Amino acid sequence: QVQLVESGGGLVQAGDSLRLSCAASERAFSNYGGVGWFRQAPGKEREFVAAINWSGGSTNYVDSVKGRFTMSRDNAKKVVYLQMNSLNAEDTAVYYCAARWFGGTYNTPESFHFWGQGTQVTVSS
Repeated sequence: QVQLVESGGGLVQAGDSLRLSCAASERAFSNYGGVGWFRQAPGKEREFVAAINWSGGSTNYVDSVKGRFTMSRDNAKKVVYLQMNSLNAEDTAVYYCAARWFGGTYNTPESFHFWGQGTQVTVSS
């Protein structure tokens, strides 16, 4: 069984930055079709944030984070990062890392088969 582990969440002030990390415990990310970040705030549905096509390296972002959030991976391709800049209160949520096999769509939770436990990001103003 594959386990994904997120880290890097915390409490920050508006305008600050955080970098979230996601690592796979049993398999390299290169064995998957893509990796994504989703978030869920209380009372809201899980929302797509960002994703990367592992083979091609192309990235996609939800409009609300474009220009502020950036996905990347380390040289060994074992860790995925989400650099979050200019955070605001609307970014407050539990952030989940997820991985999918080839196929499906990058922005739908149903396409992702493996999920982490989530890491809390809280932005105060």
